[in-house]
Amino acid sequence: MINFIVHFYLYLYFYPYYRCVIIFKLITIKGKLEIPPFLFDQSKEVSARIILNEDYSGTISREYGFVIAVVDVLNVSTGQIIPGSANTFHEVEFTILAFKPTVSEVVEGEIVEIVDFGAFIRLGPLDGLVHVSQITDDYISYEQVGNRFIGKETGKILEVNDIVRAKVIAVSLGGGRSGKLGLSMRSPYLGKTDWIEDDIENYYEKKKTKEAKEAKEEVIEG
Repeated sequence: MINFIVHFYLYLYFYPYYRCVIIFKLITIKGKLEIPPFLFDQSKEVSARIILNEDYSGTISREYGFVIAVVDVLNVSTGQIIPGSANTFHEVEFTILAFKPTVSEVVEGEIVEIVDFGAFIRLGPLDGLVHVSQITDDYISYEQVGNRFIGKETGKILEVNDIVRAKVIAVSLGGGRSGKLGLSMRSPYLGKTDWIEDDIENYYEKKKTKEAKEAKEEVIEG
């Protein structure tokens, strides 16, 4: 049985490769390992790293999320021999780097593809989908010629290569090497970075107007 030992949250900014800010985890795991004879000429640590990377790197599971790599082999016990097997058997402790998104987590990434039903955002090792109904509160139309979305009332435009901020609303991490992420940009301060800047400016404008109105009322009452 493989157990979690410690979770360490790590913020990484991969630019320009992924152009996104996402949360990775360093997870230390204890488990069992078999080393076959063809690796006996290597040290047990090197052999363990080779086997663990083959077993874990690039895989997706509910327990760990998307495993990017085995980053360290902390301990490999002395091998045991079992009658009938040419392999040696070891207890092993190692650390993986994983990406496991959670619902309501806010992520930032680059639009890498636009289709008539939504936009795909590159989030490190996975792409998430923002359905057309989750892009903005405005009515959105898809322009096939320009391959972009346009808001009817606001005139907001969403295109490939735009940097956006979105909230995770659905996570499906099955076994193997595939997973699905559902995203939304309809909440305040989400969406294209230009839209967020406009939201912030509008907030301070409203706040300034409100404070001026309250100050005027105080003068009149005084």
